[in-house]
Amino acid sequence: MVDARCTHGLACKLSSGRMARHRNINDLIWRALQRAGIPSSKEPAGLSRLDGKRPDGLSLIPWQAGENLIWDVSVADTLAASHLAITSSLSGGAAETAADNKDAKYSELAKTYHFVPIALETMGSLGTKALSFLADLGRRDSAVSGDHRETSFIFQRLSVAV
Repeated sequence: MVDARCTHGLACKLSSGRMARHRNINDLIWRALQRAGIPSSKEPAGLSRLDGKRPDGLSLIPWQAGENLIWDVSVADTLAASHLAITSSLSGGAAETAADNKDAKYSELAKTYHFVPIALETMGSLGTKALSFLADLGRRDSAVSGDHRETSFIFQRLSVAV
């Protein structure tokens, strides 16, 4: 059922758009890594937690401090009743909560990999770790392409995907 605010579709587990949005964002990250010359794989086999869940992607070469990058995307509904207390007082609060949950979820893998939670909200706010990572990725893309606008392009593509 859709409520008076018409926001149910942003978070409904049965919404077909929810999974497509997740795949698009994951693909956006993967493509930006490819442009930067960093080979990576999506949904890497053999890299799973004890419950069988795995991160959304893995760089095939080291990203930072000799560690390969793993990332996992999460989109929190800014207007969900469970998030309103934090999002009404802190911009990006739901994204930060989602990032903290991802950090806890992948804490074991983070011991041997550089883990980045790509957490954002349906109204566009990004978690601080995602923001920092995407800015760094944009700089790396710019170094390869010579176009200083690469970071802006990543954020524009992300905005459209959300």
